[in-house]
Amino acid sequence: MTISTRYPVEPWAVREAGLRLEQLAQSESIFALSNGHIGMRGNLDEGEPHGIPGSYLNSFFESRPLPYAEAGYGYPEAGQTIINVTNGKLIRLLVDDSPFDVRYGTLIEHERVLDLRAGVLRRDAEWVSPAGRRVRVSSTRLVSFTQRAIAAILYEVEPVDEAARIIVQSELVANEDLPRLAKDPRVAAILDSPLEQVEHYAHEMSATLLHRTRASGLRMAAAMDHTIEVPNPARCGTVAQPDWARTTVATKLSVGERLRLIKFVAYGWSSQRSMPSLRDQVQGALSGAHVTGWDGLLAAQREYLDDFWKHADVEVGGDAEVQQAVRFSMYHVLQSGARAEGRAIASKGLTGPGYDGHTFWDTEMFVLPVLTYTKPKAAADAIRWRLSTINLAREHAKTLGLAGAAFPWRTLRGQECSAYWPAGTAAFHINADIAEAAVRYVNATGDTDFDRDVATELLIETARLWRSLGHHDAAGRFRIPGVTGPDEYSAVADDNVYTNLMAQRNLRAAAAAVFRHPEVARSLGADPEEAAAWRDAAESVYLPFNDELGVHEQSMNFTSHAEWDFAGTEPERYPLLLHFPYFDLYRKQIVKQADLVLAMHWRGDAFTPEQKARNFAYYERLTVRDSSLSACTQAVLAAEVGHLALARDYMAEAALLDLQDLHKNTRDGVHMASLAGAWLALVAGFGGMRDHDGELTFAPRLPEEFSRLAFTVQWHGRSVTVVINAEKAGYTLHGDGDSISIAHHGEPVELAPGVEEVRPIPPANPTTPVPEQPVGRLPARRGR
Repeated sequence: MTISTRYPVEPWAVREAGLRLEQLAQSESIFALSNGHIGMRGNLDEGEPHGIPGSYLNSFFESRPLPYAEAGYGYPEAGQTIINVTNGKLIRLLVDDSPFDVRYGTLIEHERVLDLRAGVLRRDAEWVSPAGRRVRVSSTRLVSFTQRAIAAILYEVEPVDEAARIIVQSELVANEDLPRLAKDPRVAAILDSPLEQVEHYAHEMSATLLHRTRASGLRMAAAMDHTIEVPNPARCGTVAQPDWARTTVATKLSVGERLRLIKFVAYGWSSQRSMPSLRDQVQGALSGAHVTGWDGLLAAQREYLDDFWKHADVEVGGDAEVQQAVRFSMYHVLQSGARAEGRAIASKGLTGPGYDGHTFWDTEMFVLPVLTYTKPKAAADAIRWRLSTINLAREHAKTLGLAGAAFPWRTLRGQECSAYWPAGTAAFHINADIAEAAVRYVNATGDTDFDRDVATELLIETARLWRSLGHHDAAGRFRIPGVTGPDEYSAVADDNVYTNLMAQRNLRAAAAAVFRHPEVARSLGADPEEAAAWRDAAESVYLPFNDELGVHEQSMNFTSHAEWDFAGTEPERYPLLLHFPYFDLYRKQIVKQADLVLAMHWRGDAFTPEQKARNFAYYERLTVRDSSLSACTQAVLAAEVGHLALARDYMAEAALLDLQDLHKNTRDGVHMASLAGAWLALVAGFGGMRDHDGELTFAPRLPEEFSRLAFTVQWHGRSVTVVINAEKAGYTLHGDGDSISIAHHGEPVELAPGVEEVRPIPPANPTTPVPEQPVGRLPARRGR
């Protein structure tokens, strides 16, 4: 069979026609299903062959050692790695005596489809066994958005040209053999068999396995049950062992007859609840799934997604490839946090083992903005999870000799898991990013309870961190030295502009919160005098600027560093961190990912239009995009300063990063921040949406290739739909209530419910030429 090098372009699905075993790991990430609590990689039903087997529970981890060549005070001693939990996806098939395995016999047809509206992964195959028996096999898999603990599979098989004995084996398997993912043998030994058996049960067509982790002491339960439809007598039974359970159905089918098996799988875990409690939880969840039934689960899944797409769809006219990609992106962003409910949103979601399953700052600055305006409850849950870890952050700050709370750079459960402090602990901007996410959510929703009960404590404790981390110099300027900004090719620098500006907003917001919620502030020991100190620091934050070049410094003296030899760097030596020492990168003018440019997006209120244009042009020629976080931000600023074709190229790179495996590492899981960045590039870039200080503004302009762009954002419990073409933009407010004020290219617009306000779009007038990029680092789609 032949297969195209990419997925066929269609508006509401990702389709794989044929099967390329060498691309199996990538497709497993692409076809992963999740609801934010359960994650299932898109492995084949029969489990083999595979790239990386993967079944995950959000934040279910094992502890592991963090090795150091030389220890230091305050270094974290243990890391956390998400583990592959009990696999409930497995359904093996035997046709007469031959196991269904795509590597043997003849695979006549094979197709998998991720349906973005139905929320299911469908698979259809026609296979001839080595003995010549021909069968059709189909499956439909879902992870339920409406029943958080449930996944389900419909599996069907029928002979094609002659009768056959059909044996289906549905399994739960713990401690699967995995490809060696960890180079440290101590880590690999821990993760090879991370689950200790506790109890196992089998009864009729159901089974339950209970396990705990060896070091972290977490407990989990997995259970399965089945409904079987078969036209002829069948032999059925279930057995269970410590690490596996199997339900077997054996029958004989004639041509035209079909075996239909529905498998319900339930998961639960806890660090505190007892094993009997977990056992009862999953068995209760299975009972609930049975009551709903397969058709009911499908209907609920579709209803849930219909509501989501009503508020979250982005329509792109003139680029069908980007249209598919942005919907694929939004679907995975939804999956990452829809039912996380008190757990983190990881950088790979629950689609693969990349980054050990950790969450980073990109959740707050890329994923949560999208969820805030499309699925605000999921954003609120993620911020509440940060607050639930604040005592750990306070302890971390104390260890570092700082006040307030110092949130971890990378973590699963709230403890710092970064063993490299220049790109970990020193990246203090994570604290302002968390504060920013809380402020953004409150501004967008008007949720006063959340503001009082969640945001205020986060703001106060992070403001205390900045006040103790920074200082006023002899000139009265508030300086924050020795930090690492978003660009990881510049570490432990003084006065990183992004960090300083985000800290400034954090300090201002905390001071305002003290007066807005005085009782909460008093309970935290904060008073007007402390708030005044925060305001004073915020008003005197120092932003280094090079007067000769007319640009902001990314950090103090950055523009005085030697420039990197881009022309002499071979293409195969990217990403640079794998081929050059950090010491060399740190002392050169080279940018891994947008840093100052990111500051101009989220703190655009701190720059003039002229500064934005000059800054963008200067840093564009230094940015190599060795990070998936960069292209979307470059798209946003390219659009703002008028370089629309360049913005289109960067937007497409962000959107297509995983579908085209542009970084050659989608096998480890999709890049959640880049997928969210596709929405940001379209809505904040070409839609020109900004929300500084709670004011909703738009400055739309489309590239020539786009005929239309339409999207909806949630604002104070209502929806604002924006429809843009080359000449004009229309704005419509939906929902009951008073009118609201927005701005269009700086002009105020009053939106009354149900009335479209249409405004002309002024032409782009860039004040600088189209900037150059480093040699060989042009956007992926340029010139296509």
